[in-house]
Amino acid sequence: MVHASELMYYENALREKGYKYICGVDEVGRGPLAGPVTCCAVIMDLDDLIEGVNDSKKVSKNKREKLFGQIKEKAVAYSVCSYDHLKIDEMNILEATKACMKDAIMSLSVAPDVVIVDALKLDIPYKTFGIVHGDALSYSIAAASILAKVTRDTYMTHMATEYPQYDFEHNMGYGTAKHIAALKQFGPCPIHRQTFIKGILAK
Repeated sequence: MVHASELMYYENALREKGYKYICGVDEVGRGPLAGPVTCCAVIMDLDDLIEGVNDSKKVSKNKREKLFGQIKEKAVAYSVCSYDHLKIDEMNILEATKACMKDAIMSLSVAPDVVIVDALKLDIPYKTFGIVHGDALSYSIAAASILAKVTRDTYMTHMATEYPQYDFEHNMGYGTAKHIAALKQFGPCPIHRQTFIKGILAK
């Protein structure tokens, strides 16, 4: 298991430069055929680390849900924002993701001194550093990835009760074989991204 202290390289370097409120930002849901993209901005208490925090893709569902509560409880400030399928279709996924991240950052109750984000350039009034694969390298970005993933997964699991044929509770909107087969059989539901499914339905 990766210890939380092993994900503190960037945070420690920034603290040495005098930054106090370090905001990690991450998104989940850029690739799915259905549902929103969800972004989180979080400023963690870096003197009271939560063991088990890691890139959300490397943490089990049960562990993520437990960490979700702990992160919210111990965070100095956090904000989660989602842009739905309509905004994604209107703006394109990259622009929607960047706008969603900006909304999450600007909604924080404590203004960050610096923002670290997984390699996207954002138009925000704060000093920003992009880190490739940041969710696997930074404690703050990993914490943001967990809040974003649990929030989005909870929504998609709820949507599975509304539209059971697409298996959303297992695929979270991603294009699995079962999901694509259902899409071809039943057509899209109201939360499908039209710009993402055009090519599939044209085949």
